[in-house]
Amino acid sequence: MIIDEKVIMFPPPPPYLSSTLTLNPPPPFSPTALPPPKPTLTSFPPHILLQIVYSSFPQSPGVDQGKLERQRKTLFWLAGSLRLVNRAFYIACMHVLRSTYLPLYQSLIRTPYSSDPFPSTSPSPPTSTPTPPLQTIQRETPILDRFIALKVREDVFVDDSELHLEREDMFRDLFDLSQPRSRLEDLVRTYGVREGVITLAPPGQYVPSSSSSSSSYSSTSTSSSTLTTTPSPPTPPRPSSSFFWSFKKTPQPLPLPPTPPTKKITPLPFSTLSVSFNIRKVGLVQQMSSEGGRKRTIVEVRREGREERLEVAAKRIVRELRGVLSA
Repeated sequence: MIIDEKVIMFPPPPPYLSSTLTLNPPPPFSPTALPPPKPTLTSFPPHILLQIVYSSFPQSPGVDQGKLERQRKTLFWLAGSLRLVNRAFYIACMHVLRSTYLPLYQSLIRTPYSSDPFPSTSPSPPTSTPTPPLQTIQRETPILDRFIALKVREDVFVDDSELHLEREDMFRDLFDLSQPRSRLEDLVRTYGVREGVITLAPPGQYVPSSSSSSSSYSSTSTSSSTLTTTPSPPTPPRPSSSFFWSFKKTPQPLPLPPTPPTKKITPLPFSTLSVSFNIRKVGLVQQMSSEGGRKRTIVEVRREGREERLEVAAKRIVRELRGVLSA
């Protein structure tokens, strides 16, 4: 048996102990340690992005096209390509397109009708759920966008070929039916919210409006003040030489009849309402289910012909709707 002298002379190494090792904890996470994101075209502020879109319009004529023809092609490119990239480009492109074609759109409105695709005070639904930023509660705004999509296409076709003739009745359905119907829906929404018969909240999330509560409070306070301040009938003067005066009873005021309890009106959500529009009559239609189920006509009123203003028809619809809900 051979024994190595090195093993005998040197003792074995000490055992491994984890406590003898001092491990430094990793540094805390810092967002500044990450590299900054690369700047992109859509990361610019909205006003700079809008200026870039405006700069895309040519300012000089081309080889075989004039300046206006090139700009109309740029509008067609904005409507058909650039606005579909993302949300930032959509907002910038629609700002340019709507401001360009809005005067022409308003000039084609039929005589007794009105138009307001961009109201000064746009109401927002009183709900906690966030709404998509590109959706608008104004029903006439999509009609303007539909007109823009049709007009930019026709302008480019007319510039490209002399054989393409623009039809006179191309916008007939748009301004005879779609525009007055959507405008009437906006007016019904405005008057209905004011009267407390329509709410902007989604179905099942009714939030009472301040106008209805204040009106009910004012009516209650007015009636209570009327009851408390009702003057009592004056007492007739007592003659001094009347022996039988002490046996007469003072007439008591008759008690007021009890006021019948008013039925609480539950407003209808505007997202489920639409308007049926024709020359002779208009009606308010409600969709019963969100999956495109059956519809029912709530109110239907007659029109006085083509010369009747939309505001008059909207007020009549709201008046009839209030009578139906309070019945």
